Amino acid sequence: MAIGGRRRDRDGLFMGNVPHRAIIDVGSNTVRLVVYGGSPRAPTVLLNEKVAARLGRDITTTGALAEEAIDLAMRGLERYALLLRDLDIQEVDMVATAAARDASNGPEFLRKVEALGFSPHLLSGEEEGNISAWGVLGAFPKARGVVADLGGGSLELVHIGDGSPDTAISLPLGTLRLTELDEASPGKLHKVIQSRLKDAKAHRSIDGDLYLVGGTWRAMAVYAIEKLGFPLTDPHGLSLPAEEALAMAKELAESDPEDLRSMERISTMRSDTMPLAAVLLQVLIKKLRPDRVIASSWGIREGVLYQSLAPHARAQDPLIAGVSTFAASRGASPTMATRIASWTVDAAPAHGRGTERIRLAATMLSLAAMQIEPNLRLRVGIEWALHKRWIAIEPEGRAMIAAAICANRNHCDLPDEVKQLASKKSLDQAIGWGLAVRLCRRIGGKSRQSLQRTRLLVEDKQLVLSLDESHAALFGIPNEKDLNLLADWLGLEPAMRVEASPWVESPADAVAEG
Repeated sequence: MAIGGRRRDRDGLFMGNVPHRAIIDVGSNTVRLVVYGGSPRAPTVLLNEKVAARLGRDITTTGALAEEAIDLAMRGLERYALLLRDLDIQEVDMVATAAARDASNGPEFLRKVEALGFSPHLLSGEEEGNISAWGVLGAFPKARGVVADLGGGSLELVHIGDGSPDTAISLPLGTLRLTELDEASPGKLHKVIQSRLKDAKAHRSIDGDLYLVGGTWRAMAVYAIEKLGFPLTDPHGLSLPAEEALAMAKELAESDPEDLRSMERISTMRSDTMPLAAVLLQVLIKKLRPDRVIASSWGIREGVLYQSLAPHARAQDPLIAGVSTFAASRGASPTMATRIASWTVDAAPAHGRGTERIRLAATMLSLAAMQIEPNLRLRVGIEWALHKRWIAIEPEGRAMIAAAICANRNHCDLPDEVKQLASKKSLDQAIGWGLAVRLCRRIGGKSRQSLQRTRLLVEDKQLVLSLDESHAALFGIPNEKDLNLLADWLGLEPAMRVEASPWVESPADAVAEG
């Protein structure tokens, strides 16, 4: 069976642990396989493996891919082909970039790849930049500015705005080329880069942000996280004001690769090229004058996935799509979370533009955390909120989710790492969400009937828990404590009242929903 056909069996597509699609990226530095599961709008990475073949290392001097590099790449690709067959993944995309594009023996190499059953798509520089820009737009739906995709053989620059990219510019300024330029003109790399950008007419200032795509940029974001003592660990979405990013780049450009190598999360390959990439970043910031510099872990591979989605799927909120799949696989259905979010909305609304989506995500993760062992719920829930790769969420939103998870466990004294990321006002609001979820889930065990026959509302400076007379007995001592706790947090007086039931319960209504 040839690799790359359409998958017929779509069972499990929306389960995060079921592989359903793969991307192979044949680049100048690495040949990488990524296997995805979960929501198509916010796919989960189930396998991420690379071979550092460095296919493009000799192109400047010989014009060809080195035989040793080809052998390394083919060994990795043979493994990938076997893995994909064993995993029964038939929906496979392969893209090949600068090395295969520029080398004299590139066509011969790609024929060998085809013999393994793959269907490689050789991208032009403009296509490469365009697809990477789509990946950034998938991760940052409202992105505006310039995407800078730095690979081993080339740098692609493309303006984005209004939900789509412009035509990309491809320049021979990849990390392997920067090394060669630096060796040829020691101390003059800055001027050489400036000249290349000017010749390509890629030096005008932009209206928006500079989005960095590529492994070396990500390693630089990790460096910034460590240097700043930032509470978050995922480099995706790290945002720095341009002036701060410029200062960091200047510091990094003067660093010794040996010192960078000692940092646990930075590989030897990246540490060797980071100082040169930092010089490139300085030039880009000075020329483009962005508002912010933002690291994106979504690029060409995710761009392939995002472009393949139907318009209605692209329009989905990637945060909600990702969290709902994750939570559902851990016993917290999106339907139940939505009902609970609806039940709590009057007492614990979302204030501020875009906050309602954060409240819904916080509700889903709060419920999911309750499905694991009691001694792990708080710590693991905070880890999910702060350190798991969610898409389209700012650090403050992560902190608010963490605060809600803590309050759902009746822990309102938040960890310092959470307090660093958001204002007290925002965190207080999120604690209210969590306390409301706690009251809701505990009053009736999350049964559909408890949600239908109870209400939580605010009236005349009172927080009122209203129960149908058929379900008045649900109000017990634990619920009274939960109601008092939430009312006190909101600055209201707690109250409970029993109302006449609007209908007679049928046997079908008595079935509880988990």
